Parts: sequence; C-alpha cells; structure tokens
Amino acid sequence: PADAGWNADLLASALELAGERSSSGVLVLFNGRIMAEKYWDMADVSAPYESFVTGTDSNGHAIEDVASAQKSVVAVLVGMAQERGFLTINDPVSKYLPSGWSNTSATQENAITIRHLLSMSSGLSTDFGFEAQPNGKWLYNTPAYHQVMKVVIAATGIERNTLTRDWITEPLGMVNSSWTTRPWADANIGDGFSTTVRELARFGMMIHSGGYWQDKVILKDSAYLQDMLQPSQDLNPSYGYLWWLNGQEFVLGAGPRTPKRAGQLIAAAPEDLVAMLGALDRKLYIVPSLNLIVSRLGSTGRVDGSGFDDAFWQALMRAAPAH
Repeated sequence: PADAGWNADLLASALELAGERSSSGVLVLFNGRIMAEKYWDMADVSAPYESFVTGTDSNGHAIEDVASAQKSVVAVLVGMAQERGFLTINDPVSKYLPSGWSNTSATQENAITIRHLLSMSSGLSTDFGFEAQPNGKWLYNTPAYHQVMKVVIAATGIERNTLTRDWITEPLGMVNSSWTTRPWADANIGDGFSTTVRELARFGMMIHSGGYWQDKVILKDSAYLQDMLQPSQDLNPSYGYLWWLNGQEFVLGAGPRTPKRAGQLIAAAPEDLVAMLGALDRKLYIVPSLNLIVSRLGSTGRVDGSGFDDAFWQALMRAAPAH
C-alpha cells in the first residue's frame, strides 16, 4: 500500500474499524490492485447474518446473499437485454407480464415502463396499489423491483441463473456467484444473489472499466451504463437505475419512513462514489476519480446510531493517497 501512496497504518485502522463493525470480509482495490483484504470470524454475530450465508468458497470465506445489492446486478442484466434487442427500457411492463401483475386499473398498469421500475418511480405501493402516476412519487419498492427480473426472463426466454451465468458471472470468472433460494422469504422478496467479497469486487471492476472485463466486452451500451449511474429522476437524485449515487443535493433513503435528508448519501466519501447497497450493510463502492473499489459483506455495521458508511469512509479517506 505504501508504494501506491497509501498510509499502511491508517489503512489497517480502517479495516480494523470494519471488523469491529461486524464485517465478514472487506477488499480494497486501487488502480486494479489489492491494497487490503481481510476476513473475520462471524461466530458471535447476531442471528440474521447466518440466514444470508449460502456457502463457502475454496478458501473457506463466506458466500453471502447480498440482499438488495442484487438490484444493481439486475440493472446491468436489463442493459444487456436491451443491447441484445430483447427489450427497451421504455417498454411497458405489461408487454412482458400478464395483465393484472399490479393491483391497479389496466390504464394505470399499462403506463408503467421498465424504466419506472429501475428508477423506483412506478407510483405503486409495496402491495402494487396505485399511489401516484409514474414519476409522480419516489418509493424504494422492493416488491415492484422484483418484477424487473420477471420481465427480463419473459423477454429473453432464459432462466435467471443461466442468463446471469452466461452474460456476467462466467465471463468475469465469478465461479461462486449465483441466484439462491431464500427459505425465509415470501414470493415478493424473490431469490437472492449470492457472491463473495472478491467476486463482488470483480463486478465492480467491470462497471468501473465501462462494461469491460480484461479483453471481454460485458456491457457494450455505454449510454445505458452512463444513465444507470446518473440521477434517473428528480424525486430522488441519489438514485440511478437500481444504483445509489453520492454527490447529490438530497437523498431519500430505502426505508418506508426514511425522511428526505439534505446533503449527499455518504458525507465522508468522494462525490463521484456510486454504490450497490443491501441490508446488513452489504456494499460495493466504486469511486472513479480515485480508481478505487471497495467490497464489504457481513452483518449490520451500525454502532450507537453511527452508520457504517460514514464511519468507514472517514477512516478510509484518512489512509488514501493525496487527492
């Protein structure tokens, strides 16, 4: 790390903080090289964590369901389906799902496009009722989001694991990554995307490289990739297409009762950070300006009201090269 301009002691402190905050593993990539990688024993961690562990890799590290961080993987699959001609994001969802997929009138239902689901602006409630016209209200709506993968499967005629393997995980060498059933979940929460800290970082490298992995093109459509990582609507500028964005004037959070908050998503992090975020603080952070990618799995990292994001980024930025 010191050769690359990092303060090795402060970087070790940042990882120590991550460990104290119930991380199972953290990987820091800088200029495509591993600056730090550490794993922790999770034997004493509270119960919800165990239900998110779906296996171990050949090194004995956990393979974990990344919770809502999966949404960002699905956003990439949508872009890949669009560039292959299977769909366009301006298509009505009803073109691919049977009528009555929502609990609204036919007219209201037909007005909802794939783009509205990607941007959390469908106007639907979490039980699929009508709350607003599309683009009239922003709501972090996981049940509505789960229709996106159904659309991709219907449009392509390919089952989700086959599709994800052929299009993303196999080309990237993500051998431990797949869709896994959630025995604890109801139908509205769907399957989980399970992966490792290292393979999550690989996915991040592909995004940071503009859709490329080594000499392979994974996502050709650079315009879609750019749109995915920019504000997708005005109601919550901190949200792209199923990706979270830093550097905006305000943020609406993921919780149904989360109030609108002034300021950017993560105050301590660079403004150009984009992130995949899931329950129990599952994270993939990408900072293009620093060529920096960080993946983190584990359990909830909140301590005494202090969230994982700001605490970790304060520590990490102290260690980072002059910027």
